[in-house]
Amino acid sequence: MIQRSKKAKNIWLLTPIFGTLIFVLLYFFATLYYPGGSQVDRHSIGFSWINNYWCNLLNETAINGQPNPAKPIALTGMFVLCMTLSFFWFIFPRQIYTSKTLRLTIQVSGVLAMAAAVFLFTDLNHDLVTNLASSFGAIATIGTFTGLYKNKFFGLFAFGLLNILLVGLNNLCYYNQELIVYLPVVQKISFVAFLFWICCISIKIFFKLELG
Repeated sequence: MIQRSKKAKNIWLLTPIFGTLIFVLLYFFATLYYPGGSQVDRHSIGFSWINNYWCNLLNETAINGQPNPAKPIALTGMFVLCMTLSFFWFIFPRQIYTSKTLRLTIQVSGVLAMAAAVFLFTDLNHDLVTNLASSFGAIATIGTFTGLYKNKFFGLFAFGLLNILLVGLNNLCYYNQELIVYLPVVQKISFVAFLFWICCISIKIFFKLELG
């Protein structure tokens, strides 16, 4: 009875998982409303999981020139994702053994990164917003790595390194014209790996508290 009550009390630590699931559902539904067009064929019909990017769903106009009804759904998904990651980076350092400086660094940089990301698809300077979100996100991620290592979560630390390699692969594809055709797939794999990493950390923290 006490154990069950304790689990109910700590279930909120799994909020990043619920947020991720909502984001994935919204992502899927948005693809159903995308008119068409991709980097390979601007006259294609519908969303291609192989050739379209996540950001295609967020544009006012689809690549084929038609109005994009998927945008409101995708924007909602983007907002849910930002809120989910903000919550994670605010809560994560409070549930591990770490210094006050590192805790504040992760919390502030993580929340600022997601706050900046919300403005990516507004009229504000796109490059400025991207650079701000990326810079703060990098600080939060490095802080997360540090926290994982100090708490001897070595499996999750190694999984995080895999995510860094995937980021590097994304950049390689983006800056190589011969490889850019593979970028939409690499981007999605990276997305899934990163969100799964966040979910795994949340689960680890949840059971760490359960076991005392």
